[in-house]
Amino acid sequence: MGDWFAHPWWLLSILLVVALVGLYVAVMRRRRTRALRFGNTTVLQSVARTDRDRFAHVPFALLAVALLLLTVALAGPMADRQVPRNRATVMLVIDVSNSMKATDVQPSRLQAAEAAGKRFADELTSGINLGLVTFAGTPSTLVSPTPNHDATKRALSNLRLADKTATGEGIFAALEQIKTLNSALGGDDAAPPAHIVLLSDGKQTVPESPEDPRGGFTAARKAKEEGIPVSTISFGTLNGVIELDNGQGGTERVRVPVDDESLRKIANLSGGSFYTAASLDELNKVYSTLQKKIGYETERGDNSRPWLISGTLLAIAAAAGALVLNRRIP
Repeated sequence: MGDWFAHPWWLLSILLVVALVGLYVAVMRRRRTRALRFGNTTVLQSVARTDRDRFAHVPFALLAVALLLLTVALAGPMADRQVPRNRATVMLVIDVSNSMKATDVQPSRLQAAEAAGKRFADELTSGINLGLVTFAGTPSTLVSPTPNHDATKRALSNLRLADKTATGEGIFAALEQIKTLNSALGGDDAAPPAHIVLLSDGKQTVPESPEDPRGGFTAARKAKEEGIPVSTISFGTLNGVIELDNGQGGTERVRVPVDDESLRKIANLSGGSFYTAASLDELNKVYSTLQKKIGYETERGDNSRPWLISGTLLAIAAAAGALVLNRRIP
């Protein structure tokens, strides 16, 4: 009961309400018996029961329900609610390898990622430190975690494509930024919760194996050890194509399908969540889901207000009904 009510002993007052209802029923029966015993039967039968009489007990019924609701309010009902986090750290890690210029997502994967990232920064709870890391063959920290989300929005306007994909290095760079911030805040014990959001469209190419000491899977395990989940977003479609210089003065078309498998494994290894998005609209929905998951926390708190309001309104309705129907307060 302690998980549901702050003061569960107040629920014993329900017995008083039940006793009051029983007393009311007993009094009404006694009145009827006395009327039949001492009244003029002929006169009683000649008096038709009016519509008002049929509803004579409604005010008391409303009052009884109101008392039950107010009793529950006194017991302090508890409920889970979502409240904005005052302290947390989020690192956006965005793939800027050449495959991100594919136009299977309009206007391009990179431009869509930029637009969705800005929206995410706008909607993220103001008390959260937000940072930005990009990676291609090497990682670049564009914004260290800061509550000034405009800094991340400005940096997203200046993303530049490059060769290769070093997914693990991007994660390691984000972990390093979180570690640096935690040290400034007094160490890991005093640090706020942290989360990495990784957006990529392709398979890791540097190093070749994700199990390499600097690979994506190794980085995910490191994040798990440090209690920092990595939620991954596989962005794009299986039909992505880009134009690359063939070294002979021309270009060649290269397929760049998304790689769901490796990104799903990174999320699983780190304790994060895996998402897919094949359009800007879908990406916005993913970011919205992440914003609610990261930007808010569940707290159990007092939930007596709706019970108190309902009970009070019913008590007022009971008094009004008694005055109209019975010409007295119940």
